[in-house]
Amino acid sequence: MGLTRRLLTLLFAPLLALLLAPALGTGSASAVPLAKTLSIAQARSLPLGTVVTVQGSVTTPSGAFESSFGDKGFGLQDKTAGLYVSLQSDVHAYPCQHARVTGTLRDSSGLLTLVPADPSAVELRHTGQTAKPERVSTAGVAETTEGRLVKVVGRITQAPTSDLPYGYKLSVDDGTGSVLIFVNVQTGIDISTLKPGQTVRVIGFSSQFGTHYEIDPRWPNDIKVVAA
Repeated sequence: MGLTRRLLTLLFAPLLALLLAPALGTGSASAVPLAKTLSIAQARSLPLGTVVTVQGSVTTPSGAFESSFGDKGFGLQDKTAGLYVSLQSDVHAYPCQHARVTGTLRDSSGLLTLVPADPSAVELRHTGQTAKPERVSTAGVAETTEGRLVKVVGRITQAPTSDLPYGYKLSVDDGTGSVLIFVNVQTGIDISTLKPGQTVRVIGFSSQFGTHYEIDPRWPNDIKVVAA
């Protein structure tokens, strides 16, 4: 009888373990928790190196700032804040899409970025709310607006100058203090007609490079002369 019991134990022990595993949460896919989605404002408050999941509206086409950012990322914004998703591969993100992204918070020359481990960490939906630019003063482009889509209206105080191969830069001031406008090569924006004294409306991604803040327009319609 002793031998029989040992044989039965050897035969049925693996089956028993499989039956009990789901109840114990061992080796069960259902036991792995889904990543908690944070608001972008919550994510921005966390230390660099933290892995977070956020979601929101895409605000810039992927790769629009490649000449100065050195990647094919895109802007992402929810009702609380915005940030830049940095990717080396083009996931073909475009404004009006909704994105859910898991990545690590990193600093890139002062700009807070979210860096996914690979493109599969970016989930895109073809329908989403269009993020509207926030009207701010030229001096109001700062840490509080970083990562968001903003709009300013002011006079060109510094003519466009070449900063190739990265792009072109000019300054705009509404009387509160000037802000740098950086035009990346990929945007296709023609800066040849822009001159000091013109009043322009500028829409773009509120960015940072080093110690200064700037606006990065996305495409030609983001810079419009409203008065000569």
